[in-house]
This record gives sequence, C-alpha cells and structure tokens, in this order.
Amino acid sequence: MENAGINYAPKEKPKPAVKPGEFVFSAVGLDHGHIYGMSGGLLEAGATLKWVYDPDPEKSAKFAETFKESGVRIASSEEEVFQDEEVSLIAGACVTSQRAALGIRAINAGKDFFVDKAPFTTLGQLADIKEAIQRTGKKYFVCYSERLQSEAAIYAGQLIEAGVIGKVVQTLGMGPHRLNAPYRPDWFFIKEFYGGALCDIGSHQIEQFMFYTGNEDATIVNSQFGNFCHPQYPELDDFADANLVGANGATGYFRVDWLTPQGLNGWGDGRTFILGTDGYIECRKGLDVAKNSLGEHVFFADKVGEHYFEATGKVGFPFFGEFILDCINRTEYAMTQEHALKAAELSVKAQMLARKVK
Repeated sequence: MENAGINYAPKEKPKPAVKPGEFVFSAVGLDHGHIYGMSGGLLEAGATLKWVYDPDPEKSAKFAETFKESGVRIASSEEEVFQDEEVSLIAGACVTSQRAALGIRAINAGKDFFVDKAPFTTLGQLADIKEAIQRTGKKYFVCYSERLQSEAAIYAGQLIEAGVIGKVVQTLGMGPHRLNAPYRPDWFFIKEFYGGALCDIGSHQIEQFMFYTGNEDATIVNSQFGNFCHPQYPELDDFADANLVGANGATGYFRVDWLTPQGLNGWGDGRTFILGTDGYIECRKGLDVAKNSLGEHVFFADKVGEHYFEATGKVGFPFFGEFILDCINRTEYAMTQEHALKAAELSVKAQMLARKVK
C-alpha cells in the first residue's frame, strides 16, 4: 500500500516567540543533565539566558561554557539571581526531593519556575507548591521531556487533534533508560532523594497518558516495582509498571526500567502505543532497533491505510514558545497548571501504592 503519511503533514515548525531581551530566564540547580535540554529549548524559542548558579562551581562553569554564546554569567549566589528584577523565570533541575523548595523560593522571589520532572517527591511538597501558586499567582511548570522534546510524540498529538485515529481509548508506554551507574551521583540511588522509579521516570508516562487521552484526573489501579539485577543499589527500582484509568474511562499501562542492554544504539528504546476508535499510533522515540535508524519514528494506521512518518527536524518543539508567551500573558496554552501538577501527583501516588515484587 502506498505510504500516505504525507497527507498528515505536521504543523509548521515553531519560530522564536520573542525577540532578544524580551523574556529573560536563569538556571539554578544543575544536578540533573536535563537542565541543558530545558535551557536549550527556551533559547531556541527566543528567551534570553542571563545567569547560572549552582552550589558546585564546576557545574556552573560547565553550564556557562556550554551556553557561552548566550552570554550567560555565573552568579555568586542564588540570591543574586532571585533579586534580579529583569529575570522572569527560573529553570531548575536540582536533586529531585529539593525541587519543590527551590521552586517555592523562586516563586516567593516573584519568578515563575520551570522544573525538570519529577517536580516533587511527596504530597506534602505538592501542598506547599499549590499554596505558593495560589498566594502569588506564579507558575510552577514541569518539563516532561519525553513528550515535549520528542518530535514523534508531538506529531502523534497532532494526529490525535486532527481526529485521525478517532477517540483515544488506551495508551501503552515503555520507558526504558540506560543506567550508566558509574556516572550517576550518589543521590540518584537513594529513594528519599529521587522518589522511586514510578515517581521519577514514571511521571513521563502518566503525563503522556493524560495528554493523549484528554484526561485531567485518573485513578491508579495497580503499581509495582522491583530491583532485579542491581543488589549493590538496594534502593534503586530498576523495574516498575502501573495501570491506571482516566476519568473519561480511557485506560493506560506503562513500564519503566533501567535495564537497557549495552548493545542498544541509544539511551533506551522508548515507545508509545496509542489506540483509538478509528486507528492506532506507535511512536519509536530516538531509534528503530536493529536498523541503524536513529531518529523520531511514527507509524500509524487509520481508515485510509498504513502510514509512516520520520519526524526528526520536521516538527520542532512548540511547547517552549507557547510556555514563554504563557508566562508573559498569564495564559495556559502550552499546558495548564492543573495538568502539570496532576501528572506528578499521580506518579507519587503510584509510588506510594506500589508493591515490591523483587
């Protein structure tokens, strides 16, 4: 059958949302490498990077060198960044259990906050975040990069929005990651600090389920975790999975793990399957195994036929420009505050309810 994927062309790639100097952000807390993707996405959308700060001078220096073309400066303290009235947004990726406190400090200083997933590790932290948001009107947004920075995932969303597969009734997500244990910091293996696999990388999967199925709430039906082959790290969940059902009846299952084999050509064979009433979509994020085909792959079938679309470099990452404009205009087009926090809340609940299987 002729490949008709071209009939479902992606939306125009996003352009910078602002001019230089119109929206200024700074990076504080560099414990996770995702801060680089977060900052790069904001810069591509037109934002201006002014300051970087981390208690570890080496982390600040590395970040400043990476983004030296932006003119970023190394701050002497967190307070120097927070007191700068030109800075509208703080981007942070500190230790997971410390993100809520950093975000609240940023909000109390009059800044919006953009944080790596998971954005918090306890429901008590969530309550504190909600109080700060309600009191100040500031934003506490989350970079769920497995959707927001995957062109395959974004194109899948465009297909769903166009009605190509009808109403979504189920999602199946697989989020394997390469452990690279020797290069991980000590806190990465302590559950109090990283929150557990369902709280951490599971938050990607729950956010995608909610987005693709159009849910703003869901119930955790079942969840479990185990440590199958890393006894030297007893608090590491190297495997976890969960089932959930949305308020509209759509169901979801996902699996996350740190068991990516050494021979795989990539950090993990991440995939998402989306079942609709009129078709289905499969996203292969980053690679197509055994084909030496790095890139963003989308396979889908609908009433017309079978289709394939290679999304790399064709879709872009519209979230960042939309988010910047939301911060400026106090709107919620990129993602609602409720959605950003609810996905993380359900991740924490999945972790709390999970039984240990190994």
